Amino acid sequence: MHPTHRISPGRQRRRRSHHALDAKFPGLCPVTGNLKQHHRACKASGFVRPGLTIRLPKLGIGTHEG
Repeated sequence: MHPTHRISPGRQRRRRSHHALDAKFPGLCPVTGNLKQHHRACKASGFVRPGLTIRLPKLGIGTHEG
């Protein structure tokens, strides 16, 4: 690597300071009121979005209503 292409450690760290991941904030399931991640099925009711409910008894998703 040529010295002209070299990036100083401070400049490199300042650039990478914006690469940190943001924390995930859970939402509320409108059916049960439990916390659930966005775009994921609620463990108790199987609710994903209006019109889409998933039931997987083998994994215990959507087995308990309300």
